[in-house]
Formats: sequence, structure tokens, C-alpha cells
Amino acid sequence: MTSNGQILNAEEQRVSFGKIKLTDHSPDLLEIQLKSFQEFFQLETTPENRALEGLYRVFQENFPISDTRNIFNLEFLDYFVDPPRYTIPECMQRGLTYSVPLKAKLRLSCNDEEHVDFKTIVQDVFLGNIPYMTPKGTFVINGAERVIVSQLHRSPGVFFGQNFHPNGTAIYSARVIPFKGAWMEFATDINTVMYAYIDRKKKFPVTTLLRAIGYDSDKSILDLFDLADEVPNTREALTGAVGRKLAARVLRAWTEDFVDEDTGELVILERNEIILERDTVLTEENIEDILAADGIENVILQKEDVGMDYSIIYNTLQKDPSSSEIEAVQYIYRQLRGSDPPDEETARGIIDKLFFSDKRYNLGEVGRYKINRKLNAGTDDETLVLTKEDIIAIVKYLVALMNQRAEIDDIDHLSNRRVRTVGEQLYAQFGVGLARMARTIRERMNVRDNEVFTPIDLINARTLSSVINSFFGTSQLSQFLDQTNPLSEITHKRRISALGPGGLSRERAGFEVRDVHYSHYGRLCTIETPEGPNIGLISTLCVHAKVNKMGFLETPYRAVADSKVVMDGDPIYLSAEGEDFKKIAQANAEINEKGAFVEDRVKARDHGDFPVLEPHELEFMDVAPNQIVGVSASLIPFLENDDANRALMGSNMQRQAVPLLRPSSPIVGTGLEGKVARDSRMLINAEGDGVIEYVDAKEVIVRYERTDEDRLVSFDDDRKTYRLTKFLRTNQGTCVNLKPIVRRGQKVTKGQILCDGYATEKGELALGQNLKVAFMPWKGYNFEDAIVLSERVVREDIFTSLHIEHFELDVRDTKLGQEELTNDIPNVSEEATKDLDENGIIRVGAWVKEGDILIGKITPKGESDPTPEEKLLRAIFGDKAGDVKDASLKASPSLKGVVIGKDLFSRQKKDQTQKDAEKIKLQKLEDEHKINLNKLKTILVDKLDKLVRGRASQGVSTIYGEAVVPKGEKFTQSLLRDLDYTTIDYSNWTTSDDLNGLIARLLHNYSIKVNEEVGRFKRETFNISVGDELPAGVLKLAKVYLAKKRKLKVGDKLAGRHGNKGIVSRIVRDEDMPFLEDGTPVDIILNPLGVPSRMNLGQIFETVLGWAGEKLGMKFGTPIFDGASQDEIEEYIQQANLPSLGQTYLFDGETGDRFHQQATVGVIYMLKLSHMVDDKMHARSIGPYSLITQQPLGGKAQFGGQRFGEMEVWALEAFGASNILQELLTIKSDDIQGRAKAYEAIVKGDNLPEPNIPESFNVLVHELRGLALDVKFD
Repeated sequence: MTSNGQILNAEEQRVSFGKIKLTDHSPDLLEIQLKSFQEFFQLETTPENRALEGLYRVFQENFPISDTRNIFNLEFLDYFVDPPRYTIPECMQRGLTYSVPLKAKLRLSCNDEEHVDFKTIVQDVFLGNIPYMTPKGTFVINGAERVIVSQLHRSPGVFFGQNFHPNGTAIYSARVIPFKGAWMEFATDINTVMYAYIDRKKKFPVTTLLRAIGYDSDKSILDLFDLADEVPNTREALTGAVGRKLAARVLRAWTEDFVDEDTGELVILERNEIILERDTVLTEENIEDILAADGIENVILQKEDVGMDYSIIYNTLQKDPSSSEIEAVQYIYRQLRGSDPPDEETARGIIDKLFFSDKRYNLGEVGRYKINRKLNAGTDDETLVLTKEDIIAIVKYLVALMNQRAEIDDIDHLSNRRVRTVGEQLYAQFGVGLARMARTIRERMNVRDNEVFTPIDLINARTLSSVINSFFGTSQLSQFLDQTNPLSEITHKRRISALGPGGLSRERAGFEVRDVHYSHYGRLCTIETPEGPNIGLISTLCVHAKVNKMGFLETPYRAVADSKVVMDGDPIYLSAEGEDFKKIAQANAEINEKGAFVEDRVKARDHGDFPVLEPHELEFMDVAPNQIVGVSASLIPFLENDDANRALMGSNMQRQAVPLLRPSSPIVGTGLEGKVARDSRMLINAEGDGVIEYVDAKEVIVRYERTDEDRLVSFDDDRKTYRLTKFLRTNQGTCVNLKPIVRRGQKVTKGQILCDGYATEKGELALGQNLKVAFMPWKGYNFEDAIVLSERVVREDIFTSLHIEHFELDVRDTKLGQEELTNDIPNVSEEATKDLDENGIIRVGAWVKEGDILIGKITPKGESDPTPEEKLLRAIFGDKAGDVKDASLKASPSLKGVVIGKDLFSRQKKDQTQKDAEKIKLQKLEDEHKINLNKLKTILVDKLDKLVRGRASQGVSTIYGEAVVPKGEKFTQSLLRDLDYTTIDYSNWTTSDDLNGLIARLLHNYSIKVNEEVGRFKRETFNISVGDELPAGVLKLAKVYLAKKRKLKVGDKLAGRHGNKGIVSRIVRDEDMPFLEDGTPVDIILNPLGVPSRMNLGQIFETVLGWAGEKLGMKFGTPIFDGASQDEIEEYIQQANLPSLGQTYLFDGETGDRFHQQATVGVIYMLKLSHMVDDKMHARSIGPYSLITQQPLGGKAQFGGQRFGEMEVWALEAFGASNILQELLTIKSDDIQGRAKAYEAIVKGDNLPEPNIPESFNVLVHELRGLALDVKFD
């Protein structure tokens, strides 16, 4: 062991090469999903303590609701959820959604004294079933696990940009993007005039907008920018200003009054006349005109020392068509609406409604924060609409931009992009749903005038649930969970997508958006992204990254103070904006025990640059070397020795690895394998210290050690039973089968893993197998990345995996009668139905091959006149044979396997006897339920009595603030028995904080138990009264589960973790494989030419170290960017007495001769990918044809043919193979008569007939006729 070899975890005794002391501050890998959902629902929080966010905020925004006359008022008090009707496994089995009933406590009151009989009503109203997140961060929708992917979108706020006109002029723009509402843009043009755009519609000079928001005169606009030079209207002053330009129009203003003929009122109108235009140079003649006009007090001139800086304001005023506020608002109204405003008030209202009203416009907290930061504005954070000051500051910033005194924004910087997590996406959907509901409530209130009605009468629960269900079912960001292995699950939940509603589209996204940006460091993985059209648009969260309250990505750093790293305490999380202009040292900079830097010069990062700095200049330091990448890339040992393109492939291919029958963790890992397995939530961990009482393949029972205090607040026994998942099918057809790894009587500690399986071994991720490898050519069989394997790998089931298929068939009521599941199928042999039970479902344990009947079903067929033969058959065998047809489910082509499970769900039709029996059952169930609740309450009262007897109350109240035990009153058993614990507040019982804590835990545990009991009661009641819940129109649903054991075959795809992938080309007998001097044959031969050009040397390092590990019986953790050096590897190689660098002579297994040169030998970790030859192999002789062209369909799923396209035709033409070509284009494709005759000829052994005209030629002729061209053939 090296001097710095430290042991990572007791389970695996993995030796770490990491030199950097790590404190485990990486957050839970599923935090982004779980925390976001918890913060959205806030179910753990009492109503009065809920933050104004998530679901609570949606309710507050939409309530109270009043009718148009403000007579009735519906207020929101609280929301809560009932326990789910079905458990997660039941939902997956029955194809249902795992959801909870959402209920709201609403109060309906009346403000009108006429409605004397109307009393204020408080009611719990059902709002719909809402899909609920499972503990693994997924949702079960219609029986399938789905995940809501987080979206990376443009943050609300103000953004300044620059582009160039074709003539080379720089055009500057500012764009205000709100959370909700119209966009406002400002842009300059080639004539140095600034325009404003509203909602990307018509443009108008920015000064027109300034007039419309209250700066009505030229002078007030110029004063904003300190540009007005005011000269009094006297001959002396004006003569001194001759030759200077006017900054504002010279207007002669007066008023006119007249009597309105219709109303008889006196109307006063303001009039003005333009004496001189802006930008006019003042001359002697002009002075005479100004002096001659009445009502001009002073003249405004342009300042002489302004220069270029603010000339744009003068130019814009020159273009401004308006002279006053009313003219400006009318002009804007005309531009936006295309018509004249009906009155002044409407004209003025348009800008107010669009930008200054919180009903129509909302910047969001993020938008306000970004605007305040960018413009150094002091606007209150609570102001979520635009202000006049914002608009002026934006115009000033644009002017500064034009004068190179400010910077444009980098749109790809992560400070300008934020993450919308599950909670925020649900918030938006609930907003839409509740707004629709509010509309219908208002309509119903208006209709019900003199009736007495309740909140329940106003609410339609479908409104909300239809919006939510369509989001979960159809949104681009609600995706079918990739469940191939635990890593693919975790990665999918941590995915960040720039696509989706409100995001980018693949077609329009340019190179810059997709590229790696320096602000991605520690936030978005720089390696893991898909290959293909989505490259760079879909990323993964880095291992240590978090999403902050604002939705910006943060990464942790250690503070550096006085040239020393602050080692104790939590790290500091910085967003991309907070990190800018900070000087940050890398994690691998050497520091001593006191935290001081060893070197005088340290490599650092500063705003996208990489300077070498002195320690006193540093402000922060990275917390870990793997901070820069995501989970998948962190699992690749020696990542630092791989080319990034290959590392990308390696990251992506680990997600495609199929869980194997006998998982084996890698000899050379990175130390993160345990965390990934733990955080995947697939394994069972001990909840505390205890002893294993019982263990078998299906369950583990643990007796936990508990203190008296724990027993006092708990309603559970000390023993806890854990059911192990057995042969569960995942979304991708792989298999989850957990096996216990503890023994009876064994002591366990908190967090210890109790089981194994699903690509884990001893609590560590185990996606593949460790194989003895030789890098050498072998008879050309490993040419072009092909792989040669030993027969031992197949024989010993090293790469054997288990796959589960599921098939289902439903029974419906048709117009002709009811379908039926049966094993009595007309015109089918007894042999074919021998394995079917009385319901027509195949028995568990039966072997299945293609074409076998899995579920037998008959369906009624339409009556037609029977033929004489049919009449005879019916007379002999009865009526059955003729009027039904076979609609059985048969095994698809190339399917082989064994039946491991079956289910039958049915909706019963009940007669009177069954209904009576059902009533008795329900009554019995209800009595049992009441007894159970009373038992729980009795236990609770006894426990509470022990805790508080004789003590005085501190004022116990309900969660709504109503006092139930006044302050000072002593607790007695009878008092405790009379309390209603469903709404009681947990705090403020006694003067002792410790005792209050125990009471809170006890009451919390009680409410959990009550909820469990209520859920059980509702579930069983439903099962008795309704039966199995099935989709509409379905009477029965039969399911069959089939297991396929797949051994490795030629054509299967294998890959290493470094992007080294290949197809198995030959499986060779053990004795023919090359062998070492001691006679050990290698398991796998890889082509050495796959290494130099791909530049993924990590596989060589892994191979050599792996061999040493195998020999010494050790496993290594070599963290990325902090892994084993060549010297350290060499040290272990010598310890194991192996050849240096793993290079040794091999012997040919077939001849026994030694190969001429040494080859690199070692142990490499290989994965079997989900691209298996069994799924791809396909052959067709005859099959289905397309309806119009009559050509064979394409693809395995359609049992299609092989496409012979235009270029393939050219190839045959080039060889002059006319007969083959004619056959391919006619009888093998769409010559209908020809192919039928050819079939007959083959059957009879005759010569093939002459081909006819292909059908596609007739299609062409018909198309030409459709174009009114009459084509004839003579």
C-alpha cells in the first residue's frame, strides 16, 4: 500500500490513491428532484409556517375569488392531501397513476344583507388527484415510471447585446424579459436613433415612450440626461446664443374654449403651434419669430460640451412625432392596436396595463434581482413590475454601451441562464389549472343569485387534474425514465435540458449555445452530453452542484484567507455571477496540514483565464478534483488520460450497460461507486443499529436497538420487515432482483446495506465484469474494433443477463357482444393450448417460443349466412364454433423465454346476492377501522399521559389558532382523551423544550399511523365495492411476464469505460486463446490500434493496475484528476511480481508458439450494452405489404423487408446484373400477381414466371392522372 493509500469503505476495502483530503460535502445525488418537489408541496410544514412559494403561492395568487357584484367571496384557508389509494408497486402492476387526492379548505361568505339566510360555510373541497413523487424522485404515470427533467432557460431580467448592420455599423440593443407579460426591447439604428419595441411589434422612438410614462416635454426628457441649456426669451440672451442648435421645439401654446352643443358644457382645449423645429441652428431671423410669438418663456438649446455621448438623445427627439404626453400615448396606441383610441383614458392605460400592472406583468424575484444588479438600481425587491426608473436606467446604459463605457452581456454565461426544476414547472401548471378553475367559479357565482350554495357546488375537480395530467403525459420535459441500470436512472433525474416549452429548439440552436463555457465549471458536466442533434443542449449536473433559491446553479468552494485555506466548516456555494472576477485555486494545489499552500506559485482560474498566481492573491479553492464533471464521468478511472470525445462516449455507454446475473464491481474504480449505489435508492439500508432476526430470499427482518425515549414516541414494534424486490421489470426490460447479503444473528449498523443486485455488489455500483485482456491482433478477427472472446466467458455466465418482457391483453364489451378469455379457442389444436389455464392465461413456468399462445381470447364476429358445411358443424358441435373468432395474444418472432408471472384484473358485475354480501363485508371493514383508530388513540393518550400528567398547559391550540387547552390548565387523562388530534398544533404544550420535542415526535408518528390506517381502509373499501380499477371500457386485464436469459453471443456490443466499444466477432475455445507463461488463457483480445488514434490511454492504465489488483486481491479507488501516478502503479506491479507496464510474451493457443513481440496484458472492466443481437436479428421471406405502393413494410417491429434503394440499384446496374435487378424490383417487391405466381412456382418446383408491371408504377400513373395528365401506353 502506498504512503497515501487510505481505505474508503469497510464493505469493499477499496484502496484510494487520492492525495486530496475530501470531506463528503457532495449533496444527495437526487436532491434536485426531491428537494424541489418537497418545497413545492410543503406538506411537512404547518399552514402558518409555509413560505410563500410553490403550491401555497398558487393558491394565494388565485384566491380570494368574488363574483362581479362582490356579493359572494370564496377564500382559501389551507390545503392538504389524503394518503394515496394504491401503493407504488400496485400502481405499476395495474397501469395506474400513483397520485394523492388534493383537498382545499375553502370559506364561502356573503357580503350582502339581503341574503339573510346565507351563512358562511367552511368546507374541504376535492380538487383532483395529483401525481405524487416516489421516494426515488420519479412519478408513476399509467403504470410507467416517468421523470420530470429540469430545464435550463433564459433568466428573466434585462440583457444588453450588440450585432452589426451589413454596412458595418454596430447596433446595440436591450431586451427586458419578464417572467410573465410582454417583452420590451430598445435598439439603436444606423442613424444613431434609439427605438423602443413592445412585444416585438411596431417600433417608435424611445422619447415617445418616455413622454408616455410622464416626461411629457422635451425639456423634462433632456433634463433626465442633463442635456438642456435653458435660455430666457429675451433679445439679449437669444442674441448671445446665435449659431447654437435648438434641443427642443419652440412651441407657441394657447387655450381655446367652446360650448359643447350636446351637453352644454364649457370645453377647454390646449393648442400649440411649432415655431421652430429641433436641431435648427439659431439665427437673427429666428430670434424675431420667437420674440413675436406669445406664451414662450424660454428656449432650450443643446449643450455645447456634450460631444458624441448623448447625441443619440437629440437625434431621437428629432425623429419623435409627438410633442406631449397625450400625443405620445395616442401614437403608441395606434402603433400597437392599429386604430385610434376611443378615449384618452384607454390610450393612457395601454402602457400601464402592459408593464406597470401586476395582473398582466411580472418580472419575478429573479427578474427584479437581475435588473437591480445590472442597473445598480435601488428598487425594492418586492416590486415585480417595471418602474420608470428602470426604463431610464436602461436607456442610459445603452448610451454608455454606444460610448464603450459599458459591456454587453454574454448570453451563454450561466448567470443569464437558470434552471426550472420540477417544483417550478408544476407551479406554472397549477397556475394555469387554478386560473381556469377561478374563471368557472366566477361564472357559477354570477349565475347563482338567490340560491343557497356551497364551495363544493362551485368547483369542478376535473379542471385542475386535466391540466396536470396532460403535463405529465405529454410535456416534452416529462420523460419515460431510462431505467437500464442505477446509473442511467440517477443521470436521467440529474439531466438539465435546454429544450422544451419556452426553451430552445434543436433546429435553431447555434454553436455558441451548445459549446462549453467557462461558467460551466463545477455546474454543468463538461463531458457528458448526447452525440447527435442534441449535443450541448442536454447536459448533466456536476457531482457537487446545487440549484439555489433563484434557480441558478451553484458550486462549492473553500475560502482562502491570508494565503491559507479555511478547512473547517461548510464550503461556500457560489453562483456563476458570484464567481466572476474571483481568483480560484484548483483542488489539486498542494496544501500542508495548516491549510497553507506549499508552492509559491499556484495555478488558478479567473473569469475564463488560467493565470499562475501567488497564494495571497487567491480568494477561493475548489473542494474536489471531480467537481468539474458529472456522475457518469466521475466513474471513469484515469479520465485525465482520455481524450474528451472518447470520455463522452464512455460516460454515455455506462448508462447503456445491462445489469448482469452475477454483478462484479470494478477492480479499478474511482471511489464514487458506493455513493451512486446508495443514492440510487434501489438498495435497502439499515435505519439504525440492530440485529438480523430472520432472512430469506424474499424478506429481511431487523430488530432495532431503541432507547426508552424512542419506544415512548413510537407506535411501531422494534422489529421491521423489509420485502426484497424480486424479478421486477424496469422500463427498459432489464431485471431488478435483490438478494440479501446479511446472515441471521448478524449485527448491523445504521446505513449498512442489507441486500445486493440490480448492478450492485457489496453496496457498490457494478455495471460490468473484470476480464483478463490482451492488446494484440488475432487472425484479423479484432479488425476495426471487433472483439475476440473466450468461451469461458459464455460458459461461466460472466456476461449473462436477465430480461423481462411483459404482454397484456384487455377484454372489452363490443357491439356484437362481450369478449372472453378462454382456453377453448376455435380451430386451434390441443397442443397449442395445453399450457393455458381456464382463463386462457399461460401457466407460470411454461417455456415459450415464437408463435405460442400467451393469452387466449375469443371475440364475437358479425353474423353472416353460414355455408352448408358450417351448418353441419354447428349442428354437431353446437353454436360456439361459428360466431367467435380467435383474438389471442401470440409470442412475437424471435421471442424465447419462460413465464415467471401472470396477473388478471377484473371489474365484477354483481347480482343482488353479491351486493348483500358486499354490504356485510363493508360494515365489518368499517367496524374494524373504528376499532383500529380507537386503539391508536388509546395508545396515544396513554403515552401523552405519561409525558404531561400533572403539568400545566402553555396554551395548546389547533393549527388554525383556536385554543383547546387554555394556558395554566392542568393535563388530565380525560382531557387528553377528549382532544381532536387531527388539527392540533404540536408546539407550546409545556414549559420544557425537550418535552415539547418528544410530544411533537409522538403526535407526528400518530398522524402517520392514522393516515396509514385511513389509506388502508379506503383502499380495501374501494376493492370490495368497485373491484380492480381499470381504464374506461376495459372489463378484464390479463398480464403475462416472460423472463429471457441472454448469454453473450457473436454480434453483442461490449464497451469499456473509456469509449472503447466493439462488437463480439468470434467466441473462441479456451485452449485456442493466447495464454501467459503460466498457462492462463486471456478472456478477451482487443485491437491495439484502437488506442493511439482514439487517445484514450486511460484503458491502458486501468488494465495494468487491474492486473496488480487481481493478483493481490485488492480493489482500488483512483479519483479523477487525483489518481494513481505511473510510479504508484509500477509499485503495485512489482508488489504483485508482474512484468513492468503489463508487457509480457504470450503464446499462441493453437500452435503453442510464442508470439514475436510482447503485448500489454492486464485486467479491464468491460460492460455489456443494451444493443443486443437478439433484439436486432431479423429475417423475412413473406410478410405484410404497404396498402398503396404494395411494397414490403420496413423494420423488425413491422416484420418488414430490407430496403433496396436508388443507390443499391445503381450498384447492380454497374455490374449489369439485370435478372437480379428485375427480380428485386418486381416479384420480391410490388408485382402483386407475379409474387403470388412465383410462390406457387417455388412450391411446385416450376420455373419462375415472367414478371408483370410493379404496383408502384401504377401509383405513379395515377398521380399523373391526378395532375390532369392523361397517360396512355400503346
